[in-house]
Amino acid sequence: MSESTPVYIVTGGAGFIGANLVAELLRREPDAHIYIVDDFRTGSYANIVEALERAGLPPFTGSVLSDSVGELNWQPALLGLQPKAVFHLAAITDTLEFNEQKMLRDNTEPFADILEACVECDVPLVYASSAATYGSPPQADEHTPFPLEAAGKPNNIYGFSKWLMDTEVFRFFKQRQAEGEPLPHVVGLRYFNVFGPGEARKGKMASMVYHLSNQILDGKRPRLFKMGEHQRDQIFVEDVVACTLAGAKPGITPGVYNLGSGQTTSFNDIVDAINEALGTSVEAEYFDMPEAMIPTYQHYTCADMSETKKGLNWAPSWSPMDAMIRYARMIANERSNARTTTKA
Repeated sequence: MSESTPVYIVTGGAGFIGANLVAELLRREPDAHIYIVDDFRTGSYANIVEALERAGLPPFTGSVLSDSVGELNWQPALLGLQPKAVFHLAAITDTLEFNEQKMLRDNTEPFADILEACVECDVPLVYASSAATYGSPPQADEHTPFPLEAAGKPNNIYGFSKWLMDTEVFRFFKQRQAEGEPLPHVVGLRYFNVFGPGEARKGKMASMVYHLSNQILDGKRPRLFKMGEHQRDQIFVEDVVACTLAGAKPGITPGVYNLGSGQTTSFNDIVDAINEALGTSVEAEYFDMPEAMIPTYQHYTCADMSETKKGLNWAPSWSPMDAMIRYARMIANERSNARTTTKA
């Protein structure tokens, strides 16, 4: 690898969003050398292979470190590799994980080392925060977009772990401002509900678009909590990747930002989009939400994207409904191709 070769580090690069990010990085910079850091508890090599294949790219020739991010000595690694940016996506993302010690140990504690190393080595850092940091703010009852300042009262330990990451960044910023120094190039992105190709291996944590599409394709009625009117901000993975890369560009304003479509779709809307995509007219089957879920369930989310547009000079390209239609057709085509291959 020559000294002129651009280097990037992507933690969680074998996961759903991470693998799509790796593919887009290589599409934009074919000569880049990417270091993926992933402990492969939920990620898979197959996500990387398939993401590059979907993008029409050659096989992956970067480096893969099968370690958790907390096991790395970050400052020497950054000094040695001199990456153009670090994209930190590695995390436990299961919102139904209730082991608080495990969640904080894996998500929050290693982040302080990554943040400090990137700041000290002057390496841009873009990390994944979450809409779970909002919990159920007053805006949810009002059905209005969530402004950045509404975060801080999450409904689960996952959201709390991400909130602690955000507060660590706020402390760094406050210290820099007190010292009269410029803010470091650090961008946190509060991902809302992400869907798109490459999420199949997430299992139960895959998007409602994925699960409902497969239910309909299996000849079943899509199952929704009564009466399907819960509303979420759904955002296509292509837009999530584009904004994540935008966060590493020179000239952006450091900060923590929302990353959603800025629109809401109900679960009934998702069923409508899938029916349109597949040419079906299947009606939903409604059932009661389990009581254990009610206290932590976000019945409404919507990203206020105004600050994102100003600070990162970025806005989504896809409307949620158009992206859902495209994605449902992709799922149907993949299933059809898989059946054809099996028969052959």
